[in-house]
Amino acid sequence: MSNPTATLLLPIWALANLIVMINGSESLHPVLSGPTLAYLSYRVVFRCVAPGAPPPVTYELVKDKATAINSGIDLQGDQPALFFLKVAMMSGGLYHCKARANNREGVSNSVRLTVVIPPSETRVTSEPFPPVAYEGSRLVLCCNVSRGSHLSYSWFFNRRLVQSSSSPLVHSQGNHLVIEKVRPEHAGHYSCMAFSTVEDIKRFSSSREVQLIVKVYMTKPQISFSVSKEAGGNLMGNISCSVSRGSPPINFTLLLNDRTVDSVTGSGSLSIWFDLLMVPGLEMGRAQCRAQTEVQDIVSEPLTLEVVPVGGHIKVLVDYFYRIDTKPTAAKLGCQISQGTFPFITWLHNGSVLTSDTQTEFYIPQTIPPFAFTDHGRTLILTKLGPEVFGHYRCKARDSYDESGPWVQSEDVLVQFKGYLNPCPKPLPPPPTAALPNASVPSIESISIAFCCFVLLVLVVGVACVYQMVDQRRDAQGTDPIEYPMSEVPSR
Repeated sequence: MSNPTATLLLPIWALANLIVMINGSESLHPVLSGPTLAYLSYRVVFRCVAPGAPPPVTYELVKDKATAINSGIDLQGDQPALFFLKVAMMSGGLYHCKARANNREGVSNSVRLTVVIPPSETRVTSEPFPPVAYEGSRLVLCCNVSRGSHLSYSWFFNRRLVQSSSSPLVHSQGNHLVIEKVRPEHAGHYSCMAFSTVEDIKRFSSSREVQLIVKVYMTKPQISFSVSKEAGGNLMGNISCSVSRGSPPINFTLLLNDRTVDSVTGSGSLSIWFDLLMVPGLEMGRAQCRAQTEVQDIVSEPLTLEVVPVGGHIKVLVDYFYRIDTKPTAAKLGCQISQGTFPFITWLHNGSVLTSDTQTEFYIPQTIPPFAFTDHGRTLILTKLGPEVFGHYRCKARDSYDESGPWVQSEDVLVQFKGYLNPCPKPLPPPPTAALPNASVPSIESISIAFCCFVLLVLVVGVACVYQMVDQRRDAQGTDPIEYPMSEVPSR
């Protein structure tokens, strides 16, 4: 007969053995930690630990599910295994570790390592190349590296960091700096810096500077000419061709009656001069300037080349400038010449030559001279009217290129106004008894108004008196009886 107690304990013993077997076959749960980014040739560390695993614990570092590339043993328990790795080009990939202890094992989580290559040999290129652009065009600068990964870029203009938000016309896109519409202020030196960052460690490479040249479009050329007399007596014309705006080099061509006379390229100038032999009194033809660049070809307005000698009629025209109270304050004298292309004009005041360096009574000490010249001497401005500038003025002219040439002069013109027609010496002051406090001398206008009022009053009084006399006479005739002589009494 069996023991009932043993029969009862048998299932409990079997269940305990099953639990022990299950616990003995439970897998480990190791944890792997390590970098996700690492510079090429740097040393990195992976850590693997299996919490609660009984020592000794064997660890293996595995890459891309291949064979173990390194191993380690924990003899104390709960101590991580350290795996040191020098990063090479082939080091990038997926890593995990395996742990074994007491016939149990487990596989950790995965860590992907990416190899970062520092930038090197950085340079700037442009589109178009070389970096020369006309205003208004689009320009793209590119920051290129011969080697590098995981890169960011910074741009510098004249060694100052370029902020994309500083101008809507300039913005960065990846390794490109885009200038949508080039302006003259964008000209200068540009450089870039390529860099990568791993755990606050920055590796960078900077380029050399490249110069951006911004060209401006050329304005319409202007043509003018002057003359000078050579030692041999020949008259030489100096024809000027110029533009007010443009980027050299500019090729200037002189056209005479639509035919090319000469051509010069101004490498660093916006103007050029051509020499042409002139004959006074003879029309040489119609001249034009032609200005050319690689993108523009513009011709100036025509100019007739003719040197007319000074002659004909010459006269002086006078205009006065008045204040608000109608008193003249300045005068403008213009010398009008009917004939002459290049006159040299001289002004005379009361027979004396008036020049800008004349030291006469016209200069008031420590004050501005009361006259000035404009329009190459054609106009004389009397900036202050008074006795010192009144008098007779005339102008004379000759050819500016011939100092020994004949003069043509105008007739005298008197510059005065009524307030100063006959200047008299200052009157003596009145006796003190006749002087009134704060009395002032009445002006001509006040005297005129008072005189008119007096005449009007006399007229009104006179008319009133005449009217009264006539009225009284009429009253007297209506009241007296009519007496007839006896001989003229009418018969009944």
